[in-house]
Amino acid sequence: QVHLVESGGGLVQPGGSLRLSCAANGTILEIRAMGWYRQVPGNQRELVAGITTGDTTSYADSVKGRFTISRDYAKNTVNLQMNSLKVEDTAVYYCRDTGWEWPWGQGTQVTVSS
Repeated sequence: QVHLVESGGGLVQPGGSLRLSCAANGTILEIRAMGWYRQVPGNQRELVAGITTGDTTSYADSVKGRFTISRDYAKNTVNLQMNSLKVEDTAVYYCRDTGWEWPWGQGTQVTVSS
């Protein structure tokens, strides 16, 4: 079974930056369109950024201009560069294929607080 592992979260002040990484065990990520999702307690998981197998990217309006999703083919990872972070970006962040064939990973906590 495919295992997705998110890393890179942490505590950062508003305006700061973090870089999240999604690594896979058991598959090669380039064979699937991938997305970064986030979830706040009481809300559904929200797709914040997506990348196709052809590396076309898309973003939720709430993160456009601040977040960048990319693939690192050499490392078999999908990354999310988050800049100009806001308090409302606080959430657990998950990566997953956008077709939802693979299981959710454990996510990584991002906390933006002053």
